[in-house]
Amino acid sequence: MQYPLIGRQLLLNLRWVHAFYNGAVLLLFFYHGWLGGTIRRARRAKAPLPFPAIRRHRKTGPALVILGVTGFFIGFTLILLHTGNVLEYPPHLFTGLAIAILLMTTWTISRKIKGPDSPYRTPHFAMGIAILCLYLAEAFLGLGILFNWLPVNPPL
Repeated sequence: MQYPLIGRQLLLNLRWVHAFYNGAVLLLFFYHGWLGGTIRRARRAKAPLPFPAIRRHRKTGPALVILGVTGFFIGFTLILLHTGNVLEYPPHLFTGLAIAILLMTTWTISRKIKGPDSPYRTPHFAMGIAILCLYLAEAFLGLGILFNWLPVNPPL
């Protein structure tokens, strides 16, 4: 098999699509985190709960999980089409994989949150913060790949 499997110009364009898609998902996750933080602050202060924010947070969470995991698989597919070597950019791959796993785990835990004093709230919060931090690292690594700041197969 000869790589890349698709035209180089199309591959370059798809890399940009991947970057903009995941950039938009990153911004949506920060908005989602802001909603979650608003809810958490009100709950901890024993203030009236911001029900519109709760409704939005609950409604958009599953959709964002799907968008985030889809972004990982889009990048995975692109590297397969480009070189066939999924370990071409190991830090970017493993950070994206960690994000995808954390997203699915966070969603699973969120389904168990029942009542105001649920023990699952703190792990949900901690994983959300971890997801946001990993997304920032992933964006930095992705920009490094896109603009050739990072070498191919850097030593681990």
